[in-house]
Amino acid sequence: MKKILFTLAIFSCLGYQVNAQINLGNLEKDGSDLLKKAEGDKKGSSSDSPLSNEEVVKGLREALQVAAKNSTASASQMDGFFKNPKIFIPFPPDAQKVKDKCIDLGMKDQVDKFEMNLNRAAEEASKSAVDIFINAITTMSVQDGFAILKGSNTAATQYLRDHTTNDLLAKFRPIVDAAIAKVELTKSWTPIVNTYNRIPFVEKQNPDLGDYVCKKGLEGLFKLVEDEEMKIRKDPVAQVTDLLKKVFGSVMKQ
Repeated sequence: MKKILFTLAIFSCLGYQVNAQINLGNLEKDGSDLLKKAEGDKKGSSSDSPLSNEEVVKGLREALQVAAKNSTASASQMDGFFKNPKIFIPFPPDAQKVKDKCIDLGMKDQVDKFEMNLNRAAEEASKSAVDIFINAITTMSVQDGFAILKGSNTAATQYLRDHTTNDLLAKFRPIVDAAIAKVELTKSWTPIVNTYNRIPFVEKQNPDLGDYVCKKGLEGLFKLVEDEEMKIRKDPVAQVTDLLKKVFGSVMKQ
């Protein structure tokens, strides 16, 4: 009887140790799982933290800067305007009758060369446009970034256009005038307008080419900036910085 009781006591002790080890293992596992969950929650709270208006404004400015750099780089290359149907600068509409009459007189080659030089002037001017755009973007005042962020796919560009066009035109004009001189736009225009103006009874024509190229050039650049903004809003690959990912990625998740 004593042997039986002794044997039962040994098995009881062994069972207690096994249960203790199992419970300890479960506690360690539960503690590890809780730690991992806490770390995950911490990371999630960091990346999913609510956006502030300041962050949104910074993100919008950064997006416009990226868009402006890409757009001016595209526009300023050879044929950036001339072979891009979206921003090609045509013969001045106010002087359309000059174009038609001169083509009738056998001057199509001169007309084509003039149109090419119009676009060459815009391409040349665009080389210096990026600094003007960046300055306008960094200094523009944005009150409600969320309204722009949640607006149309080109809302930021439209805001830039509405608030900076006059200043941009004033700063862009000297650059355009220099570009016109460099590509000798006036030289290709002079024989056309002179020929037309010698026709009896016509109203004399000589549009301000600098003003025309300036306005059409900026119009084309804004169009390209719009396209770039749409890419940044819709394509995660175009969100090239952490801030762009956070700001525009938050909209895509909604």
